[in-house]
Amino acid sequence: MNSFLAYMGGKSLLAKTIVPKIPEHNCYVEVFAGAAWMLFKKEEAVSRVEIINDINADLVTLYRVVKNHLEEFIRYFKWILVSRDEFYRFRREEPETLTDIQRAVRFYYLLKLGYAARIKAPSFSIVATAPPRLNLLRIEEELSAVHLRLSRVYIENRPYAEVFTRFDKPDTFFYVDPPYYGYEDYYGDGIFSRDDFVKLRDILAGLSGRFILSINDVDHIRDLFRAFRVETVETAYTAAGAHKKKHVNELLVTNFDPPRS
Repeated sequence: MNSFLAYMGGKSLLAKTIVPKIPEHNCYVEVFAGAAWMLFKKEEAVSRVEIINDINADLVTLYRVVKNHLEEFIRYFKWILVSRDEFYRFRREEPETLTDIQRAVRFYYLLKLGYAARIKAPSFSIVATAPPRLNLLRIEEELSAVHLRLSRVYIENRPYAEVFTRFDKPDTFFYVDPPYYGYEDYYGDGIFSRDDFVKLRDILAGLSGRFILSINDVDHIRDLFRAFRVETVETAYTAAGAHKKKHVNELLVTNFDPPRS
């Protein structure tokens, strides 16, 4: 199944390359979940335990509400219009002043109707070639399967270092998808920095479990992770609300030898 989110850095196309490389494991962990494409694309039965984590409290609230309060979430949209005015009204609201359901609705609305799934200062997106990406009449249909898929998934809101410390075991598999090098501030100020790539490398070097790290192909990253197995794969992406597909190389860094896809 597909993720229900358009999210900056989503791995919708790369998932078909990564999922076959996932080794046998007991516990599956997505450290920087974002749109959680690997979770939604992989078979549920291959993992006894599934955990997704993200530092973005709005995103985590959305996951938890869709998992636990889908009916109330859907009901809220009966009173909402798809419009530019409504978009900027939502944008002006302070998330911390809202209930969890209101906060989830706000974030989902902004992601669905914002240009390029921007987290910082989202702008309303409208194009002359397609209807709005938020169809208020089909929300229940679109999210019912997601609600069921998340039913046995643990949803965490922790700094990435804590996730590794808490869940690392020999039978744990981590999918690691940090912000791209050079784009660290796209997800918010102070969330991830250049120095965090060194910290992340050192954590990965000490793991008992296995991991796949996906990251953009730049010389500094190649040098930083040269002690691991590094594979170059080609992928493409289109930002939500944009229409030009860009072909790029991505690095898959691992501490084991996955099968070639």
